[in-house]
Amino acid sequence: MTSQSPRRVIPIHPEAPPRLTAAELAATQKACAALKELPGALLPILHAVQDELRYVPKDAVPLIADALNLTRAEVHGVVSFYHYFRTEKPGRCVLRICRAEACQAVGANALEEHAKRSLNVDFHGTTADGAITLEPVYCLGNCALGPSVLVEDRLVGRVDAQHFDELVAAVRGAK
Repeated sequence: MTSQSPRRVIPIHPEAPPRLTAAELAATQKACAALKELPGALLPILHAVQDELRYVPKDAVPLIADALNLTRAEVHGVVSFYHYFRTEKPGRCVLRICRAEACQAVGANALEEHAKRSLNVDFHGTTADGAITLEPVYCLGNCALGPSVLVEDRLVGRVDAQHFDELVAAVRGAK
């Protein structure tokens, strides 16, 4: 046989519709419709959904799988493999601490411990007030100015404990 027949996706619970909000459903459908014809469309779709919603809802996985004729396991495998993708809604601000060797050499380990202690969360956790989600990142390309953090899309270098606390206070004050 020279051609492969398309895979059939069989829903595990066909009677249980995905539990998505209207915004989540719209973002997922929009990304799938716009990007599904691209070669290797899965990553662009996941990025588009996360760019729109700030995370990829778990219940979006079956919709994406169906649009691309993939299994749910294949889509889930990609989402769970890449640290960039989140399946839970993040805090109002995502704060990333660089964990690369250059930043570690100039104090990132101490900064990480201070951040976890002062925010009372581990990596991938969100503060009790919903203000900040703390995440590791493995190089921000700001090696000469480490330790570096990314506050949403703003790169900040030479961050020590005091500077970190100032950044957190500014985030919390910007409700």
